[in-house]
Parts: sequence; C-alpha cells; structure tokens
Amino acid sequence: MILIALGANLPSHAGAPRATLSAALEDLKVRGIEIIAVSPFYATPAWPDPGDPAYVNAVARIATDRTPDALMTLLHEVETSFGRKRSTTNAPRPLDLDLIDYAGRVEEGPPLLPHPRLDSRAFVLVPLADVAPDWRHPVSGKTVAALIAALPEGTAGITRLAD
Repeated sequence: MILIALGANLPSHAGAPRATLSAALEDLKVRGIEIIAVSPFYATPAWPDPGDPAYVNAVARIATDRTPDALMTLLHEVETSFGRKRSTTNAPRPLDLDLIDYAGRVEEGPPLLPHPRLDSRAFVLVPLADVAPDWRHPVSGKTVAALIAALPEGTAGITRLAD
C-alpha cells in the first residue's frame, strides 16, 4: 500500500485549496498514478502560526510502479505546477504532497520512509484512517487508531468538510 498526504492553504491556478487538492489528484492520474482511494477532505488549523489560513488535508491510497525516489520527484513536480515555492519551513503553500508510506518500507532515503513525522500529525492520521483503517506504522507496528488515540491534543481542530 502506498499512501500520500495532500494539503493546501493558499489558492492555486485551480482555485481554492479544496479545488487544488482535487485538481492535483487528477494531475497525478494523468501522470500515470492510479488513485485507489481518497479520504474525505478535512479543515485543519495552520501550524505553527494559527494566524495563517487553515489547511485542507486528505490522504490518498495510490498504486504505481515508480520507485519511492521517482514518486517523490513526481510529487514535487506536481507541487511546483500548482505554484509551490520552497522557501521557509512550514510556510503557507498552494499544495503539499508527502509520501507517507511506500508498501511498509523503512528507508533512510531519500525519501525517508515512512514519513518521519506522520505518527504525530492528526491531520495525516485522521484521513489515513479513512482510506486504510487497518494500516500499521512500519516501525512501531502501532495501528492508525492507536496512533490517533496517543496524540496529545487528540483530533482537536480537525473538521471533516462536507462532500
């Protein structure tokens, strides 16, 4: 199972963040990525500056024959095509695509697998549970439900958006 996280809190050429995530998924399909499942979209407060626009987040389960490195290159190309400019860490952005897990691989990278901070991010874990409820962290072996339950702030602030 290959999982990617999607997020946006600035508009792109496709429109508002929600439209950007939908357009990015279509772009991935055009580029040969099979989209198996997509979580509902969630609104999440911006971090570290809650004064920034809120994010729209989701997780997609995909299939590809690309290597993890080639997939990351593709994800960065898609981000750039939607106006992402890599500047300050955690800066607002029109699109963020992260490789969360690639078939349970544990690799020093690049890219680092699994994503090094996924187990502490409710905005990844909550939508991940929607598309892969039986998923286990490749290193700790903990279920996604156990990881969500262990979050210090739980799922506070994450709101499922209406379809």
